[in-house]
Amino acid sequence: MTTTWTEIFDLDDLVALVGLPNERVANKARPALIDVDRQWLAASPFCVLATADAEGRCDASPKGDPAGRLVHVIDDTTIALAERPGNRRVDGYRNILVNPHVGLNFLIPGRGDTLRINGRARLVSDAPFFDDMVVKGHRPLLALVVEIEEIFFHCAKAFLRSGLWRPETWAPEARVPRRAVIAKEAEKDPRSQEELESYYGETYAEGLY
Repeated sequence: MTTTWTEIFDLDDLVALVGLPNERVANKARPALIDVDRQWLAASPFCVLATADAEGRCDASPKGDPAGRLVHVIDDTTIALAERPGNRRVDGYRNILVNPHVGLNFLIPGRGDTLRINGRARLVSDAPFFDDMVVKGHRPLLALVVEIEEIFFHCAKAFLRSGLWRPETWAPEARVPRRAVIAKEAEKDPRSQEELESYYGETYAEGLY
């Protein structure tokens, strides 16, 4: 089947196909935060962290906290994100230990544009600024500290195409099973379906912090 595919193998072929960005887009990345970046980070409750291991194998991990608590701005070129209790896989953090390069995409519900930050990360197990990252009485388990190399805003076309923020398109269980069913079928969770329905039910949110 793959013999009928036309693949792109070098930059010249890629540019010939998609073209080049205009000068404004090509040069919009900045090396430090400005006021509007700080405003965006303060309003964002969710981001995706992209990492890669020493061999280049990638991972993208969601991070979420209340708006104003997701990101702690240390200075114009340094931010920190809190780590909260999770499933303990820490795939992205394992990658950072061997490859510090990260990419972050910060979202605000209802907004199609996003804020992207690329930089170098390190893991910090305690610091005075942890006191400013307390949520519901809980200090972070650790913090991801990112030294910014470039920051820029990304346009809204992907969100417009997907209709992501249009409530009339939301049907979270119409096409795929409930989370409890996925846990049983895809993850081979040994608990009964009834136990899983209870675990992923209304009380699931009680263990967030």
